[in-house]
Amino acid sequence: MNKLVLNTRNFTDDFFEESRLLGIMSPVKDYQFCWQLNNLLRMDFRVNNEIEIQLMKKNRNYFFAVYEFCEPTSSLEHYIYNNQFDGEYLLPEFKHLDFLWLMKGDTVSNEMLHQKTENLRGISGVQLVVELTNEKIKNKEHLIF
Repeated sequence: MNKLVLNTRNFTDDFFEESRLLGIMSPVKDYQFCWQLNNLLRMDFRVNNEIEIQLMKKNRNYFFAVYEFCEPTSSLEHYIYNNQFDGEYLLPEFKHLDFLWLMKGDTVSNEMLHQKTENLRGISGVQLVVELTNEKIKNKEHLIF
């Protein structure tokens, strides 16, 4: 019997084209973290249950919340992923990170990324902010909704 394998490389390449990703260590609840982002950075992150990531591991389903904010004056979209759910990780190679911030849909300059990073570091409870390059991410397909 032949087994068909879905090649997700093209999906992931298209999904991450011109995107930037930040990893954030902040031991607070996801809704509290997004509330702080909304208040301090004048954003409007809201949970989007339609794009929640569901992974099947160890014969069990794990659900990773995704918060979404679309810039009103551009096509830039922001997504905050919860990297942990009930002891499992969306990106197991980054177990030390609590959240992932994906920016896509429009160009994100180095200056803009640096400003977001500095703003994040100023938020109470944020311990670490790092840029994650595509080469560092082993399980990119887990971020595709």
